[in-house]
Amino acid sequence: MEFAAETERERNKRQHQRTLFDGVARLYEASRLGYPIDIVEFVIATAAAGAGSEVLEVGCGTGQLTESLARYGFRLTAIDIGPSMIAATRRRLDGSALSLQVSTFEDFAADDASFDLIVSGTAFHWVDPEVRFRKSARLLRPGGWLALLETGEGYDDPFGAALRGMWVARSDDGGAWVRRPHFADTEVVASTGLFETPVHKAHTQRIVRSVEEVVGVENTRATSLSWPADIRREFTEQMRDHLRSQTEVQLTQLTSLTMARALPRPATA
Repeated sequence: MEFAAETERERNKRQHQRTLFDGVARLYEASRLGYPIDIVEFVIATAAAGAGSEVLEVGCGTGQLTESLARYGFRLTAIDIGPSMIAATRRRLDGSALSLQVSTFEDFAADDASFDLIVSGTAFHWVDPEVRFRKSARLLRPGGWLALLETGEGYDDPFGAALRGMWVARSDDGGAWVRRPHFADTEVVASTGLFETPVHKAHTQRIVRSVEEVVGVENTRATSLSWPADIRREFTEQMRDHLRSQTEVQLTQLTSLTMARALPRPATA
């Protein structure tokens, strides 16, 4: 099956939540990390992309991944639904040769077979499941690649366990979404019938972040952004209470990459 059909409630929730990041663009820029260089290099090498390659980034946010991609001399187009996100990316990459557009992937206009590589960093799940893979395959040139990156934080206990409890306590689904895997699923990509067998690569890195950075990250989640202001304040205060004796937080940064090359399209009569 190519995708799990959304209920109307799920669709409405997704369409609403994906607009919320734009309101916290500066916090997002200050607290969200980029992607490991070896993962980015693996994407470029696997796709055999080089100077002049046509590359599309879907959901560029404030430009963490865009900044890495811009160093390769691609003909790079980056899109995001949020005007403030695009403005932040433009500031970050001032003077770089790239095209930035405020657009959803669903509405993005481009000719078929326009791109050698389509990349999305922790954003592809916001695209309509009926569109995301079909449109990607259509926009890719013969032999072109789709690369889906995901990143997330694994906090050490006791804070990690406490934070999970905070999310579950405020969840409208009993915390089921916390326990679901969030990384791109190679089986889902393969099941579309539009791509060759996917390639998967994972990266883990032990890092230390300040308390303020951790509080910032957790306040740029779609779920926490959906809460009323008083619930967000309570959530933030509870995090700070658990971290009151610390200045730094130990964690593992988890990054996952799923890549797949588009299958040749059948010739038209």
